[in-house]
Amino acid sequence: MPPHKNDTVSGDSRKLHPSVLIIGAPGAGKGTQGKVLGTVPRFFHCACGDVFRSLDTRTELGQQFVEFSSKGELVPDEITIGLWKAQIDNWIETYHYKPDIDILILDGIPRNEHQAKILEDYLEVHQVIHLTCPDREELARRMRKRALKDNRYDDASDEVIAHRIDTYVEETRPLIDHYEGKVSEIDATKQPVEVLADVIAEIVKLDVYREMAKVVA
Repeated sequence: MPPHKNDTVSGDSRKLHPSVLIIGAPGAGKGTQGKVLGTVPRFFHCACGDVFRSLDTRTELGQQFVEFSSKGELVPDEITIGLWKAQIDNWIETYHYKPDIDILILDGIPRNEHQAKILEDYLEVHQVIHLTCPDREELARRMRKRALKDNRYDDASDEVIAHRIDTYVEETRPLIDHYEGKVSEIDATKQPVEVLADVIAEIVKLDVYREMAKVVA
């Protein structure tokens, strides 16, 4: 189980990290937008899926991830949050992520309301970007294309694709209501650069962005 507020942890890991969440169905473009934002000063991108895929599959944790992802199922909350927290602490300790001046851009986490509640111990969510793409066939097409490009064979099966989309609707889509008042709807069917422009337009309105933008690196 991940530590809670009263547990002893070091340094900046005790602070609530200013964050923006990117939420959308598989294939909506969360990773694409997050990666681009992560190249901009004052933003740090964390894709939970990439963290999982970098696991050594010879380890127990790596084997657990493969077991669930191969079926298109969500990794259990305890494993997800524990791994995420360990990676964030590592990035802080190695000065890759500086929570005092960086806005954390998250995609792939939280995946459900239970995870969102656990993450309240660690995050201050300022904005939720909801990438909308109601066309399931378009989502499936994007996932197949991504599977070929990135060797993500877990995305190639029609059965797994359908299950992942259904799982998103049942488990993750309710986060839109959970974060009511902080959600911006962005049309993910546009060209990626247009989607990026819309995402940036929402983020630069945030008070936390304006405050961090004043800090000299």
